[in-house]
Amino acid sequence: MTSPAPPAAGDPDDAQLRMSILGHLDELRRRLVRAAIAFVIAAIAGFIVAGPVLEFLKQPYGTNQFITLGPTDSVVAYFRVALMIGGILAIPVITYQALMFIVPGLTARERRYVLYSIPFVTLLFVVGVVFAWAMLIPPAIGFFNNFMPELFVAQWTADRYLSFVTALLFWMGVAFETPLIAFVLSILGILTPFLLIRHWRIAIIGAAIAAALITPTVDPVNMMLVMGPLMALYALSIVLTVVGMRFAPNTREVTTT
Repeated sequence: MTSPAPPAAGDPDDAQLRMSILGHLDELRRRLVRAAIAFVIAAIAGFIVAGPVLEFLKQPYGTNQFITLGPTDSVVAYFRVALMIGGILAIPVITYQALMFIVPGLTARERRYVLYSIPFVTLLFVVGVVFAWAMLIPPAIGFFNNFMPELFVAQWTADRYLSFVTALLFWMGVAFETPLIAFVLSILGILTPFLLIRHWRIAIIGAAIAAALITPTVDPVNMMLVMGPLMALYALSIVLTVVGMRFAPNTREVTTT
């Protein structure tokens, strides 16, 4: 039995497929440009307030001044904090652009759901940052500073300390957004609790990988400090998708294959 011949170059279906791909790429480009513009504007504001933020982040450091080893370390540390501030300030626009690309063709009602969720997504991001600062960073810093003090003297450079702190703050803020995003997607009929429950093993592996990337250390203590909240947020996402499905006007089938 012979297989059907591939569509000819001038086939209308082939041309329509190319137009569809080009349309998606153009949409992605526009969303990325808008997100990038928002980030640049927010980063400029971050450069203005980075000094006071550095003073605030220095509290768990343990010394009056940051230690630098290279001539550019202080500049790199300042830029790192400024960019983190820019990311935090731009997160509403970035989240909106990402959602509008992932969920195209929304009705006016569904678009309102997305718009109404943005302030709460931003609020949850801030809650995640505060949680990381109050609950994760103190025990992490304490663990490292007091690890075998008879053999090691803890003197972190500014770049290594700030890279650890800013990564933990930013990515925990992002993680705290996920339950509300899952809730919105369930209202739109795109995500179901059954899909999340079915892939709980993948969620555990993903949480472990994320914890390893956020806290690039070999000790299990700090990994569990991050992995625990991530799994709790995943469980909360399941609960919120159950609630969200009740508000979905027309629940669409979600493929699980």
